[in-house]
Amino acid sequence: MGRYVTVSTKVRRELKEEAEKLGINLSEFLRHSLEEEVKRLKVELLKSRLRELQGTLEKIDVERVARSIREDRENR
Repeated sequence: MGRYVTVSTKVRRELKEEAEKLGINLSEFLRHSLEEEVKRLKVELLKSRLRELQGTLEKIDVERVARSIREDRENR
């Protein structure tokens, strides 16, 4: 398991008290929410990078690449 650091934030007292009354484990909720947001943003970044590369990827002749790999393997 990774090393941990402490992160703190301020919320309205009423909100904290209401969350506790509802049985929300604030530490677990915040940890999970942060993990999900990081995952979401990483996916968005990857999608953006793929869109940027799409034009280049479309120019690749897959059949030619496969043929070259086959030829290389046969010549070994």
